[in-house]
Amino acid sequence: MENFEDTLRHDLHQFLQSIKEVDERLPECPDVEEKWEAVAKAYIPDGIREFQDFPSASLGWMMYLGMAVAKMWDTEWEIYSKIEDLYGYMRDKRGYDAMDEYIREEVLLLEGIDYTVLEKLTGECASRVYNALMRQHFEPGTKDAFNGFVSCLHQLYLMGAAVQLKRMGYHMTKMN
Repeated sequence: MENFEDTLRHDLHQFLQSIKEVDERLPECPDVEEKWEAVAKAYIPDGIREFQDFPSASLGWMMYLGMAVAKMWDTEWEIYSKIEDLYGYMRDKRGYDAMDEYIREEVLLLEGIDYTVLEKLTGECASRVYNALMRQHFEPGTKDAFNGFVSCLHQLYLMGAAVQLKRMGYHMTKMN
């Protein structure tokens, strides 16, 4: 499973770098990374339920969550870091189905072309990850299928955070 997640990370990173959405060196943001487990634990029941009929949304919403947590980290982390269930906090604003819109509009404060571009970017990343997952031919309902799904979510969360950090002006460059 580790190789699968590494492959996902490499593919997403190369794709996002090719369209200048992330730098060559991915950012390190321990506060955002530390929220992954709690966000994932809360998200997985909804994500699994939605995956059958809406796989791109099920996967893509996690990328939005990574972006949202990165934005929260940059703006009011003293407040947001104390919220135990950041996923529930965001989902409950408009419901699961409209969580992407809530994050783009109310958290990331996007409108117009920026709103649409991010929607397409997230959809493309979710589609790439979904295709990679399907090529694994995991038997549905197995531990491997679950772990593969979680690996997809993890990389989308991290890449979402990386995209948002770069959009906010954080750049990772090698120091001499």
